[in-house]
Amino acid sequence: MLLQQIVNTPAAAGTTLITDEEAGALARTTVNLFKVWNLSDAEACTLLGGMSSRTWARWKDGNIGRIDRDLRMRMAHLMGIHKGLRYLFKDPARGYAWIRKPNSAFGGRSALDLMLRGEMSDLSELREWIDAERGAW
Repeated sequence: MLLQQIVNTPAAAGTTLITDEEAGALARTTVNLFKVWNLSDAEACTLLGGMSSRTWARWKDGNIGRIDRDLRMRMAHLMGIHKGLRYLFKDPARGYAWIRKPNSAFGGRSALDLMLRGEMSDLSELREWIDAERGAW
């Protein structure tokens, strides 16, 4: 089977997969998610791709500026992780706590330890692992 040539990508067409309005909603939801995950400011900044502490402080105050594609995708993965955990754990508090618990599937590290390596692929892989655990694949 031959692959078809890619003629037009969302970036080339000037479109994005996540609109500005959706990105703003994702950002506000991410701030709330990080509260229930009990993340430190440093952890939050790392998960958001090395965001500056000053920008993170503005986000927590509700002042969310421009959000680039990378950050939009990071937040989408974080929401996917959150959604998967909500399916796995009927009690939301268990899912929130699971993020920090050592896990034998991760060599004794926690999901947060994996995510804090800072790469987009770490978020994507954890999201895929959670989806596989809940039978979404």
